Amino acid sequence: MDGVIRTVVGYTGGKKKDPTYRQIKDATESILIEYDPDIMPYEDILVEWSRMHSPISKRKTQYRSAIFYADEEQKKIAEETVKAMKSALGVSKVFTGIEPVSAFYRAEEYHQNYLNKYR
Repeated sequence: MDGVIRTVVGYTGGKKKDPTYRQIKDATESILIEYDPDIMPYEDILVEWSRMHSPISKRKTQYRSAIFYADEEQKKIAEETVKAMKSALGVSKVFTGIEPVSAFYRAEEYHQNYLNKYR
């Protein structure tokens, strides 16, 4: 995607420092996206993200749907994105958390670029 500099697969949101896939505990698998907001605004990233998954079923913490924001403007955009997803899906509830960014831990190398490696 134009404007995306790099992505890193990892874990966030848990109490354990530097979790692994086998010891993820209460963390969530996530993707850190470094991007140029002049080329790819945060809102456009969330629109693309919302096309790629279905937030209508509740999942365990490791695989849950979540949007992490860095400031109040991003929080507002995340809330608007979730509202639009509900409308587009014709549902009153989606299982997508909206939370502030917290510590991020890089996942093991075999998780990086997973689709390109294992297609």
